[in-house]
Amino acid sequence: MFNIASKVLSTCASLGGTLMLLRFIPRELIPEQLRSDLFSFSHYLFTLASSNLTFVIDESSEMSSNEIYRAAHLYLATNTNLKKRRLRISKTEGQKNFAFSIEKDEVIVDIFRGIQLKWRYNCIEPREQYSAEKKSFELSFNRKFYDRVVDCYLPYVLARAKQIKEGCGPIKIYTRACPRSDHDTSFWRSMILAHPATFDTVAMEPDLKKMIIDDLERFVSREKFYKKVGKARKRGYLLSGPPGTGKSTLIAAMANYLKFDIYDLELASIYSNSDLRKALLSTTNRSILVIEDIDCSIQVQDRENRLEYDNSNRRLTLSGILNFIDGLWSSCGDEKIIVLTTNHKDRLDPALLRPGRMDLHINLSYCTVDAFRILASNYLGISNRDHPLFGEIESLIQSTEVTPAEVAEQLMRIESIDLALQGLVNFLKHKRSKCEKIEEEVAEIEEANSLKRDNEEKDISVRRKRRRGIRDSNTKTARRRMDQGLTE
Repeated sequence: MFNIASKVLSTCASLGGTLMLLRFIPRELIPEQLRSDLFSFSHYLFTLASSNLTFVIDESSEMSSNEIYRAAHLYLATNTNLKKRRLRISKTEGQKNFAFSIEKDEVIVDIFRGIQLKWRYNCIEPREQYSAEKKSFELSFNRKFYDRVVDCYLPYVLARAKQIKEGCGPIKIYTRACPRSDHDTSFWRSMILAHPATFDTVAMEPDLKKMIIDDLERFVSREKFYKKVGKARKRGYLLSGPPGTGKSTLIAAMANYLKFDIYDLELASIYSNSDLRKALLSTTNRSILVIEDIDCSIQVQDRENRLEYDNSNRRLTLSGILNFIDGLWSSCGDEKIIVLTTNHKDRLDPALLRPGRMDLHINLSYCTVDAFRILASNYLGISNRDHPLFGEIESLIQSTEVTPAEVAEQLMRIESIDLALQGLVNFLKHKRSKCEKIEEEVAEIEEANSLKRDNEEKDISVRRKRRRGIRDSNTKTARRRMDQGLTE
């Protein structure tokens, strides 16, 4: 009996070795899909013939992303102590460090507390034209170390990935992906966020800036508090103000400060409430989900009409958005920030604005004196008020509605400090003169309209008096004739 078992194992090992060799045959001879299937089969045979156990870690778990998969991807690509042969390396313009990623079918060996663990990265190409590729990791180890791997190693990988992300890991910005099929779970596509904005360079009032920083720090540090009070660990910010006042820059500064990824969601790309839930569930923890210019969304404005349909799950409704922000689905995930931006806060439905949905309302208005000083320091390197034009510029800014973006544009046109500041003075004077002219024209129009209304009211009054006089005259005439008739 022992000899039979030995022969079976020997045969499996020989067949597995043969299949392993097929992996290195040129792709022209064996199609990619067949090579991948053969390698998986050989791996399965080795598993039967050994005492190893293999965990399969898919990219997504049910409707949401798999946290272990993301952590493994970051841990394996950036850990220099691991034994690996091939890595993808890239660097975009403006990116400080190299970005590494795992190559397809790569096997990486890790040693943890005397346990040898083998990672293999699988990326299976779609067999159908509109299907998505299937990505996963395989973690193999001796089955006698099962408890240590589950209780110690995997938590260690998650913790290390979090440290890497918070330390030097790149911040990414995600945008809506075009799904290849109804079963495509890859909802987002990403790239590294290269926006250099920080709270030191954001042009805004110091008190407002400090309030935002304190609120962010309080949010990320109160994990136990949120569990204690039974509240989902999320925070909602509403950024309002005219275009060019720095709403997008503030979001980038928040992401760089917290080391959170950004998910930029356009409601125009969402067709139903189920799409919205899919978007929420596929975002990672410690992230900022942004919906810009929400006042421009027809779906949000058209509240009554949208809610009339019984099949509301097949279309995007305000009810779906509110449930996404503050309902049961909003509790899926941890440490998530939702940011809505608008140029016209008064156009939003009041249901979006109440506490619990948008916890903090931040109004970013026109450029102030403090904001100008920050911009002057950023663009010209001037950190004091020694320049003779500062006083005139600050006086003009206080009396002119100008955005920080407009001021920054003037300061970066010319390298010379004197010429740049003089150009800003001329711009502010021209803008104030233009605004005054518009105000005068508006005042003249309003005065003309007022005179027109007064004349119309006078004409109406005269007509009323005439009609009243005619009625009185007719009444007197009728009474006189009636009196004459009675006398006769």
